[in-house]
Amino acid sequence: MNTQFKKGIIEMCVIRVIRQQDMYGYEVIATLSRELDVNENTIYPILRRLTEQGYFETYSEPTNLGAPRKYYRITAAGLNRDDETRTEWRAFLNGVTKLMGD
Repeated sequence: MNTQFKKGIIEMCVIRVIRQQDMYGYEVIATLSRELDVNENTIYPILRRLTEQGYFETYSEPTNLGAPRKYYRITAAGLNRDDETRTEWRAFLNGVTKLMGD
């Protein structure tokens, strides 16, 4: 599968899981890796970029293990982006399904 295409799909999934609940980076990776082949080298750059674009905001929470964890929370812009990409994704899948005859 084309790497850029795959990264776009993973980006949609990152937004979706953080929309469902605030998460820290490793938690995002663990959640996605249950269904997809992802690793930290893919997810952390996506988290940074989406935060820079205003789709997420971050906050820290203390842990018992040392350094605080940085959590990601979806913003109003992120909610809008999620809605837009889900609509586009459904239209894309419907078109592919029709073309493939399934």
